[in-house]
Amino acid sequence: MTLQRPGAYVTTAGTTHGAVPAPQGVPAGETARRPVPTVRDLRERSGRSPRTLAFAAGDVVVVSGLPGSGKSTLIRRTARTGTHRIDSQDVRERWQARMPRLLPYALYRPLVRAAHYAGLRRALRSGESVVVHDCGTLAWVRRWLARDVRRRGVALHLVLLDVAPQVARAGQEERGRGVSGYAFARHRRAVGRLVRDAEGGRLPAGCVSAVLLDRDAAGALTGIDFPAGAELRLREQPRGAPPAPR
Repeated sequence: MTLQRPGAYVTTAGTTHGAVPAPQGVPAGETARRPVPTVRDLRERSGRSPRTLAFAAGDVVVVSGLPGSGKSTLIRRTARTGTHRIDSQDVRERWQARMPRLLPYALYRPLVRAAHYAGLRRALRSGESVVVHDCGTLAWVRRWLARDVRRRGVALHLVLLDVAPQVARAGQEERGRGVSGYAFARHRRAVGRLVRDAEGGRLPAGCVSAVLLDRDAAGALTGIDFPAGAELRLREQPRGAPPAPR
């Protein structure tokens, strides 16, 4: 496991600065056969956040965080043309536009979820790059994605939005859709566990990398890209920023 602290950055694929050494006791042949999972912590970087996250073409990126943390906004703003953008919020809005205004969402929620997962299945079967909205509480979805990428020989990545609960609550109020206190508590436990595990160098099964973002780092991103032949890279540093440490 490679953990990059704030201030660490990627210069070329597979080369890192400020990284924690890989765990001891792993046979050399084993690490050669499979990529070493990497966690990149982009929180609290004082304006030196990357502008683009670049992954290999065909990879799958899961964007996870609390309700109201900005997952849908991030995906809509950064997922480049030609990338499959799978967001349950998009599906919900399409269904709401067709349903009677006074019909409670709870009555057709199962149909929305079925349509969402059908769209995800189609996107995965296309073999193209996919960015997926994840609420954090459905581990079975990440296991499904891990099985799929393993079968296709591509990689699964996790992008985690780490925002304070009160900030997420404010985001829910801003969009006019909140979740119950019970549901929000479940999300807090699930997302908190994902963040703590990532900070400790532990990723969900099948994930080869995770990127930790706070609200500022998420706001600085302008693109999630999948250029041909690329591995995970961070294209960073606004103009005028001091050079990265060597």
